[in-house]
Amino acid sequence: MSDEQALETLEEMGPVDWIVIGWPGKRPDGAELAPMIVDLADRGIIRVLDIAFVAKDDRGAVTALDLEHLGPDSPFAIFAGASTGLIDHADVEEAAAALDPGDSAAILLYENRWAAPLAVALRRSGGLLLADGRIEIQAIIAALDALEAADPI
Repeated sequence: MSDEQALETLEEMGPVDWIVIGWPGKRPDGAELAPMIVDLADRGIIRVLDIAFVAKDDRGAVTALDLEHLGPDSPFAIFAGASTGLIDHADVEEAAAALDPGDSAAILLYENRWAAPLAVALRRSGGLLLADGRIEIQAIIAALDALEAADPI
């Protein structure tokens, strides 16, 4: 791919997000999760750019897990060959910092294909994304619980 083609491809991309999904006390179990990620990709809602796995042993030592570590029967085996290298060692170490000993996690980097037309229109209009963020569902639940507790009805 030429530099010009690569730039054109990047200009057509939607926003890129990353998530770290943890499994306390065990290896990643993606029996329900992996097929959902594949479905989102198949429907053009997201594009998986990279996926990586990490585990922290009982003493706190960090290991980056290859798909081979998860075994051939792992639901994540469908992502074999999906790693692009965009998730690097520093990203794995940072994700591992959120893990307790004995836990494991998957790191997923994905493009929000559904938002690509909006992002392209924004760039073509000369607009700039000035801020973005995400509110974790746990924070929303806590806020709604607090509002409910404060409601005198």
